Amino acid sequence: MGSSFGDRLRQERLSRSLTQAELGGALYSASYISLLENGRREPTVEIIKQLSRQLQLAPHSIEEWNQPVSPEESEYLLASLYARQCWDTRDYAGAAQSARSAAQKASASHDTVTWWNMTYLEANALLRNGDDGASLDVLTGLLKHPLTAESDALSLRTRQIMAAALLGLGRLPEAIEQATLAVEIGSGDTEEEYSAYLTAMQTLIGALAEAGRLDDAWRHCLTLADAVTDSTPSQVAGEMHWVIGNVAFIRQDISTGLNHHAKAGRLLSPTADLSRWAQFNKATAWVRLAAGVVEPATLQAIERSELAHSVVGATPTEALEVSLLRARWLYLNGEMPAALTLLESIRSQQEHLATHIAGDTALLLGRVLKAEGRMDDALTAFNDAKDLFALSGASDRISVALESIVEIESLRRSTAR
Repeated sequence: MGSSFGDRLRQERLSRSLTQAELGGALYSASYISLLENGRREPTVEIIKQLSRQLQLAPHSIEEWNQPVSPEESEYLLASLYARQCWDTRDYAGAAQSARSAAQKASASHDTVTWWNMTYLEANALLRNGDDGASLDVLTGLLKHPLTAESDALSLRTRQIMAAALLGLGRLPEAIEQATLAVEIGSGDTEEEYSAYLTAMQTLIGALAEAGRLDDAWRHCLTLADAVTDSTPSQVAGEMHWVIGNVAFIRQDISTGLNHHAKAGRLLSPTADLSRWAQFNKATAWVRLAAGVVEPATLQAIERSELAHSVVGATPTEALEVSLLRARWLYLNGEMPAALTLLESIRSQQEHLATHIAGDTALLLGRVLKAEGRMDDALTAFNDAKDLFALSGASDRISVALESIVEIESLRRSTAR
């Protein structure tokens, strides 16, 4: 196989930000991986199998690394490294564009492995940039590719991201379906597979909770809680407690929710990942307000979310969701005119929101309008909320909107008598 194998091995390792020691794992030393990459050792069948597991690739795709490195390969290697650099600096638009370019060049050179990795990175970058629909389009094609179909590890990663994109779009039944399929594949043998499995589990829990299937969501929460050990990395453990706490709040188990979110707050580090820190504070404020927990700690979470999102640069969706938090806080504290101004601004941009979040916005707007005595406008908003919840599959929230509609119509009838 010669130096071509080594060049490709180095490319795949660097594209995953792995050291030679991490790629070798417990079986092969960093120095031996170096010999392979430099073409001074020929890999055996057993080594190919082991490396394919480490890289989450089909063994035959590694065996195909026997062609000389061409100028075209050098081009897409550079493009792929630039895409990774953009990702690391949170330039997600740049990462998506560079990954797409690298994937196209890899495809022209019949390099399906690099094409897969760069296409997957493009989908991830689009998702992080708030382009859920575009990400889903890319992932749909990726899921159909033979390389994905023949690898549980690749299928797990693809379905996990698809579930997140569908959740972002408010397509709850489809998000639940894809997340369930990802979880059913299992946690795999590598750290990357296990991480994808845990993320899929968290997405599944979130989608189930949004759809009102709280018992199912809590059952998965208990599984997730059992997975937290002393050896779980702090950031990962923090995200797990975050998700469990969310569902506890929605179930009106406030003490359990506060407990898990307190643990998450201690474990998640703004210095490690300020973007996730911003999202955590947004989430904890959201479920606290939904549970009617109006206290200084809730306002602090809102303010932390606003500040962190302003630093990392919020997508249009994130900015609107943070504004919705502030509007809900204003409503619960009786500041109706300010809440109304904010909500009307959010409604005018609701195309950036997931369908069920747009429904939440309409529902809150209806409550504010009702408090202001504008019953006709409130009824229109509640009907909009009902339709949006029905469209997203959030069945439990449909009944909440219906209760508000019935209440207003009942008031009208009693007034007419």
